Amino acid sequence: MVRQRNELVAAQTALAGRDGILDSLIEAHGPCKLPPPSPSNRRFADLAESIAYQQLNGTAAGTIWGRVVAVVDGDVSPAAFLAAGEDRLRPCGLSGAKTRSMLDLAGRVHSGDINLARIGRLTDEAVIASLVPVWGIGRWTAQMFLMFTLGRLDVWPTGDYGVRAGYAKAWGLGAHPTEAELAALGSPFEGGRSLVAWYCWRAADSAETGRT
Repeated sequence: MVRQRNELVAAQTALAGRDGILDSLIEAHGPCKLPPPSPSNRRFADLAESIAYQQLNGTAAGTIWGRVVAVVDGDVSPAAFLAAGEDRLRPCGLSGAKTRSMLDLAGRVHSGDINLARIGRLTDEAVIASLVPVWGIGRWTAQMFLMFTLGRLDVWPTGDYGVRAGYAKAWGLGAHPTEAELAALGSPFEGGRSLVAWYCWRAADSAETGRT
């Protein structure tokens, strides 16, 4: 954890002075507060929880996720999810698609098709390639896993609405950049694009709440 924190500090230092607007965001919001990597035994739970939160506000998703955890008696593991099955998971408030997604993930991890214990050794693109075959997990969910579970510091989620909105707000664009445009705009920040995404989220939040 100390090593990852040192890497975060080094990435923050490397970004300083690259772009005046980014420097202003850093001054306004302070050091980036991306979390350290989760322990390997938390990786399945993090992915399952991210599925529960897809396309829902935090309060509603948190309630549903709490019910899911209760149904498996706190044992958020592939075996427990498979034992619970659709009949017990769906009444927690999960949609049919999310239930299918969680069970597909659980089955692939349980069978060894996805090795979450070793996934941290893969490159970013290899991690994404291993996760997107799961029903309901797309590139965005895999990128959030890279950033918030594996602690990767150079992820640039061009499909994320908040990143696009925050970049447009901070850099004074007339419209949100497309994914292709945002990909190019992120090039100057290679090596620390997860941090830039974090600052874009802060900028988007400031825009929504009227803060500057």
